Amino acid sequence: MSSLSLPVDAPAPPPGGAGAATPAFSPLYQQIKALILQSLQQGEWKPGEAIPSEMELAARFRVSQGTVRKAIDELAAENLVVRRQGKGTFVATHAEQHVQYRFLKLLPDSGDAREEGPAQRTVLECRRVRASADVARALALRSGDPVVHARRILSFAGEPTILEDIWLPGQAFKGLTAGQMATYQGPTYAMFELDFGVRMVRAEEKIRAVLPDGEQAQLLHTTASTPLLSVERIAYTYNDVPMELRRGLYRTDTHHYHNELS
Repeated sequence: MSSLSLPVDAPAPPPGGAGAATPAFSPLYQQIKALILQSLQQGEWKPGEAIPSEMELAARFRVSQGTVRKAIDELAAENLVVRRQGKGTFVATHAEQHVQYRFLKLLPDSGDAREEGPAQRTVLECRRVRASADVARALALRSGDPVVHARRILSFAGEPTILEDIWLPGQAFKGLTAGQMATYQGPTYAMFELDFGVRMVRAEEKIRAVLPDGEQAQLLHTTASTPLLSVERIAYTYNDVPMELRRGLYRTDTHHYHNELS
């Protein structure tokens, strides 16, 4: 990506170009943050890689180091980059252990997720399909656009606990297979980063209690009269681009949904 030069501490041009609709004013550090996000989205710096120093970024954008520092502070607070004392600032990755559990909300009633170990994955299907209207809406696609649909069961101690349906944009995840999803040893989001260059940076979820249908109850080794937790998640990559729709059914007889609010 070519570097972008700005007058010292002058407003940056909008990332979308001169014709993009932008607010009349935004703080300079937020404009620098947007430019750094643009570089992250375009893959200039990969997950786990170091980004240029504050001094280098200040020279590149022709702003003060303090402006760059404030932009990076916000990116670090949003878990998009990680500062390492004496080493620099790195693009956050789902391969790091402390990041792996940001998106894992179902925890065992006794012990913790690290003691329990990773879920055993059984991928029932993974195939390209045409997006239905609701899937297309969630992923900002058009109805009928290609998506990858995967269905899998996550088990703990051999007991089926989560039934998930996952939809991913077909263009970004071309070539994804059931075997790939089943055999990757790390977190699924880390595999998305490594194999497809897509990093999920935030998610929105809707939660409700439901009763399973007959097939769902059979797959989860429960009954049709057993309440389950239904969690619908839309996960986004940089700049709020939706990259995953996930609908999960959770058994909560041995696990509970946990969230930290701050």
